[in-house]
Amino acid sequence: MIKYFVFDTNNLISASLLVDSTKKKAVRKAVLLGEIAFSNEILNEFKEVIFRKKFDRYFVSHEERLELLNELESSIEQFFPSEVITACRDPKDNKFLELAIAANASCIINGDKDLLILNPFRNIPILNEVDFLNNF
Repeated sequence: MIKYFVFDTNNLISASLLVDSTKKKAVRKAVLLGEIAFSNEILNEFKEVIFRKKFDRYFVSHEERLELLNELESSIEQFFPSEVITACRDPKDNKFLELAIAANASCIINGDKDLLILNPFRNIPILNEVDFLNNF
């Protein structure tokens, strides 16, 4: 049985930019254990964020960002959540819970206190990247 892992956008952006970061190590571990789950909404958010001007210093070109997106899209499992969840105090974070339920995820990895406070959510652990690396 394949294990699916849900990462928040911030963790994925940081993992993409900082090669030896804890976030990158968490992504690598998740890929070794299973696959990273995405929804259209989260993939679109990632695409929008990665092209923000503030990340220009990390990328040489627009093409480099497109290459990153192509690599990401070829290595993820896409899900289409049908359940609307409103459990998080930050409504923008409900999409990660919806994806986790749709994917029957093994874990949600993020650093957002609005999600961490819900740990576990319907028996799905919600961990920051350090706890995921140390305990999963």
